[in-house]
Amino acid sequence: MPYGSRENSLLYSEIPKKIRKEALLVLSWKQMLDHFQATPHHGVYSREEELLRERKRLGVFGITSYDYHAQSGLFLFQASNSLFYCRDGGQNGFIQGAPMKPVEIKTQCSGIRMDPKISPGDPSFIAFINNNDLWVTNIETGEERQLTFCHKGLNNVKEDPKSAGVATFVIQEEFDRFTGYWWSPAAPEDADGGRTLQLLYEEVDESEVEIIHVPSPALEERKADVYRYPRTGSKNPQISLKLAEIRTDQHGKMISAQNKELVLPFTTLFPGVEYIARAGWTKDGKFAWAVLLDRSQQKLQLVLLPPALFIAASVEDPQWEEHVEAMPEGVQPFIIYEELTDIWINVHDIFYPFIQTTNDKISFLWVNESQTGFCHLYRIASLFQPGCHQWSREYSPAEDDFKCQIEEEVALTNGEWEVLARHGSKIWVNEETKLVYFQGTKDTPLEHHLYVVSYEPPGEIVRLTKPGFSHSCSVSQNFDMFISHYSNVSTPPCVHVYKLTGSDSDPLHKEPEFWASCPADYVPPEIFSFPASSGFRLYGMLYKPHNLKPGKKHPTILFVYGGPQVQLVNNSYKGVKYLRLNTLASLGYAVVVIDGRGSCQRGLKFEGALKNKMVAIAGAPVTVWMAYDTGYTERYMDVPENNQQGYEAGSVALHVDKLPNEPNRLLILHGFLDENVHFFHTNFLVSQLIRAGKPYQLQIYPNERHSIRCPESGEHYEIMLLYFLQQHL
Repeated sequence: MPYGSRENSLLYSEIPKKIRKEALLVLSWKQMLDHFQATPHHGVYSREEELLRERKRLGVFGITSYDYHAQSGLFLFQASNSLFYCRDGGQNGFIQGAPMKPVEIKTQCSGIRMDPKISPGDPSFIAFINNNDLWVTNIETGEERQLTFCHKGLNNVKEDPKSAGVATFVIQEEFDRFTGYWWSPAAPEDADGGRTLQLLYEEVDESEVEIIHVPSPALEERKADVYRYPRTGSKNPQISLKLAEIRTDQHGKMISAQNKELVLPFTTLFPGVEYIARAGWTKDGKFAWAVLLDRSQQKLQLVLLPPALFIAASVEDPQWEEHVEAMPEGVQPFIIYEELTDIWINVHDIFYPFIQTTNDKISFLWVNESQTGFCHLYRIASLFQPGCHQWSREYSPAEDDFKCQIEEEVALTNGEWEVLARHGSKIWVNEETKLVYFQGTKDTPLEHHLYVVSYEPPGEIVRLTKPGFSHSCSVSQNFDMFISHYSNVSTPPCVHVYKLTGSDSDPLHKEPEFWASCPADYVPPEIFSFPASSGFRLYGMLYKPHNLKPGKKHPTILFVYGGPQVQLVNNSYKGVKYLRLNTLASLGYAVVVIDGRGSCQRGLKFEGALKNKMVAIAGAPVTVWMAYDTGYTERYMDVPENNQQGYEAGSVALHVDKLPNEPNRLLILHGFLDENVHFFHTNFLVSQLIRAGKPYQLQIYPNERHSIRCPESGEHYEIMLLYFLQQHL
């Protein structure tokens, strides 16, 4: 975010190749774009953008993401309700001189264009989503084409249930996948100089998914917002993977575009699969790949899909046999890895396939949490075992028909600690030196560090970052340096660039001397630990009252999350995200934060303690689990028919008799437009409280969704919390 601006933009910094040992290098940010306003006029986002911002928990404005093609230097981003691009020098380095002027990509589409991506094989082409269908544009010629025709463009949700290339609500909210299509990195040239471009995409049919109406006085004309929302135990969307193929001539003009389907329906090839958690392509474009999960999220399959498995005819078409006969021999899906657990599988972002050296085997790096209970890195080789499949309409694969034999599975890391693999975590693989860089908690569960280990053969794990801080790192493409954004509970964030190659006489950094500013009255919390009755050591933070007087009792606030996927207590700076807790301490409160069983980055056994036992009451509370979504609820609570007792025990609205009889003990806050935890939850809880004669206070935010976006609402929320505590604690 440029100085003096209220919106994100694109900035760059130049790192010199050599620096004197005695010098302290301080990098400066330079503005990449010339006087460019990225936020829509008056800050008004389309409904699609607004909902995506909710799923991504975005609170900033301006350019919030971009795509970049390194070879051509092309940047592509969404801004001001449109799409823009600009170019730097690509592999020749950044173009010097004045900031660049972004070029708007013109369109014939009505409505917002979402999720733009550059074709890796031919950066003249970009794809995007418009009105729940997939489109492609040549930015050099301006030629634009609609690739899929799933959506009818109706305003009636009931009559328009299909989409292509779009991640559904549950996939975005509960699996952190925000896209539904993937460009192939390959764009092979034909004999005539043309190219063939391919996109893998997910097609979704939500016709059997429940429709939810969210009424609001703020919506005026619409009266209610309408969504497809699969409650636990109800029908999920029907899903499939398809292939869009574009042929161009030697000038880049699109000659043809067609959609191809799997040789047999997705549900026939992969029975029992409920979610496509991740997808993409191998580096050479030889295979598409997908991570598939069953409904209970206790079985994961990593599948390779050769493009030839997709044909230009569905099973119902008369020409189906003709297309099947034209398929190359031995084409089939390959299940190259399978993971099973009796707890649940945490979907991760780590998959690194190596280029095949033989046609009968593929090697890759992967993480597995189920084997040891801790998330660790493995080098795996799977042998292809092509079957003699006679594709027919009646064909029904046996369970092991497409399963590959694991030739070797070598652990690269081990122990009671975790490799970071979720929430966008990455690994960086240097195939020349056979080293893999990763982030993990090997030294302590309270700190994230960058480590390196050899993957062939496995060797000693070496920490590259300074202890006493928690780091978030990124390694350069040529593995000569890495960037660390780091802090600890008492030290604000600092960013440093570190060299990975070269001698000590040519450093790119010295000891940290420049840190972000710290509020004058900020007092860091103290981290403590204690053994629990379960045998685990639990960690907590204590914000002492600023007016602490030994021997005097102080009002105490316990701040917990209590659920999976979150770790509150670690050795990183809390003065921004949790500034409220310091404010409370400055007003004389003691604030205690504890990560109990069920919090993350302590292993699956630690996190899995809440399996079938979850309770929730908070701002925007889930008060009855039967009304929450499939992806989250069933992962931790199973389906309702298998765990009726757990659903009842974990739904706070069914236990209001245990809530206090005294007034001013319970405050409930909820955004009326919440499309994630619907206002129904608060409505039902309040009705149960009234029936039981229990006192409560309720604060509604009529124009807010699951997260508070309006600054005035945010200020009111903070003041409301402080006032409630000041008056009643």
